[in-house]
Amino acid sequence: MVSQPCKRFTIFAILPLAWMPRPLRAVASAVLALLVLPYLIVPFYSAGKPVSTVMLWRLLTGQRMQRDYVPLPRISPALSLAVIVAEDGRFCSHHGVDFAEIRDVIADAGDLAEARGGSTITQQVAKNLFLWPGRSWLRKALEFPLALWIDLVLSKRRILEIYLNIAEWGPTGEFGVEAGSRYAFGKPARDLSRYQAALLAAVLPNPVTRNAHAPGPGLRKLAGLYVGRAAQALGEANCVRGTP
Repeated sequence: MVSQPCKRFTIFAILPLAWMPRPLRAVASAVLALLVLPYLIVPFYSAGKPVSTVMLWRLLTGQRMQRDYVPLPRISPALSLAVIVAEDGRFCSHHGVDFAEIRDVIADAGDLAEARGGSTITQQVAKNLFLWPGRSWLRKALEFPLALWIDLVLSKRRILEIYLNIAEWGPTGEFGVEAGSRYAFGKPARDLSRYQAALLAAVLPNPVTRNAHAPGPGLRKLAGLYVGRAAQALGEANCVRGTP
């Protein structure tokens, strides 16, 4: 028997859809289910080997996709630090969305419509797991609350581990840092040097045009910058050290 409070809640939940014609109601219900589904799935990602929407698309369309999932203890700590330094310096201190960084990006752009960047590692995990590539205000609107939820439900170590295993690291379908490391340097991710880790971190914005296997002068310079920053910011990776 349904309790009275639960019954009232159920009625309240469906009221906004009750006035709609049946076909429109079906569409609205489907959209609502798609919006809610990621929030239901996230707790299950505390374990397992998640795949990104881009990885799934490549598999479905017959494109090359290589990924060897490796847990964080089998990834060089130098890479974890290099990625945090390069992608999200306040990863350990924010709660999924770095509002201070967003304010800085908007201030530098001078206009909200021109603002770019400010995307945290957690936001990129949300985008890669559940949304689509490219830039749009709709995607950002979906990404923000989902990133906050992921940060609430999963540990920082787990978020970083997922990110390192679903990010694209090479120009021919190399996903995950293990595949990226073997493509670029012919070695597993656990054996990366600080400079090699910085090179891989430097290709993340665009692994198709930035190639750690044959880095140009600009990429080598950027990697050197990350090596220097990492040496001065060892504490920025404290939240991903030790046990989960």
